[in-house]
Amino acid sequence: MAREFDDDAIRRMWEADALLRVRKRNDEERIYTVTANLLIDAQEKLVRRRRLDRIWRTGCVVGWLSLLAAVIGTVIAGVTTGDPARFVLGDLICSSLLVMSLLTLVGVYFAGRNLPTLQRAKAELVSAQESLWTQKVSRWPDLPDRRSRYREEVTTAIEQYQADSRKYRRIHNSLQSLIMIGSALTTTIAALDTGKELTWQSVTLTAISFAITVAAMFTGYYKFRERSYFLQQTADAIEQEANAVTLGIGPYSEFDDVGEVAALKLFTQRVEEHRNEQRRRQQQLDQPADQATPSSQPPAV
Repeated sequence: MAREFDDDAIRRMWEADALLRVRKRNDEERIYTVTANLLIDAQEKLVRRRRLDRIWRTGCVVGWLSLLAAVIGTVIAGVTTGDPARFVLGDLICSSLLVMSLLTLVGVYFAGRNLPTLQRAKAELVSAQESLWTQKVSRWPDLPDRRSRYREEVTTAIEQYQADSRKYRRIHNSLQSLIMIGSALTTTIAALDTGKELTWQSVTLTAISFAITVAAMFTGYYKFRERSYFLQQTADAIEQEANAVTLGIGPYSEFDDVGEVAALKLFTQRVEEHRNEQRRRQQQLDQPADQATPSSQPPAV
């Protein structure tokens, strides 16, 4: 059969090849979307498992401490007074805490039945991240895409560092608070143990002194006034930058409508400088008193 002159086989082959490329790209996008959803699901499971594990550990600690306090208190009351029933109020409080801890443990058990263990959740998250990264690499993106993906990886690392930092800061602050309260409480108990008859005036005075001592310790350690001052200072500086770039005044007065991109670039740079300065001040406030030297001090009230 002779080939017709109007037969556009080349065009049809090109269209078929383009259609195959489109279908392949759509398939890759669907696989990428599914893998990204699996990664998000793995992250959520890991977060829930960590939260439930923390609640479980807290419930166990509270339960054991309640049981131990009830036993020790009853024994001490029996040895010192000869009547263990003198500690009945403490036993009731410890029993209530123990029951609440047991109910919490039961609730955590049923809430985490469908969740993997912590080790398995971490393994699933690592596997999902590797699969997503493999798909990203196999697509051979150009330089801007690679930079964008690297920025996403850096964001994940930053979130992990921040989470670890918050965890250790929370532990440190809890232990430091326990030390301060324990020190003030020891002084208060020593002041009460004078052999004199306790009156409501002396008890009230001792309680007020204890509260003032604890407040002074917390104020000196956590530096609430300095934190408030520096945060407000940073907020005012960023607000000033936002108003200046909106109205085209100050350092942005030389940019017209055509130079809006350059103005936004300068605005981003100046705002990041303010935020970095706030982070530096925050780090200095978290340092011990003999090492912290903030660049500026809040004015005295």
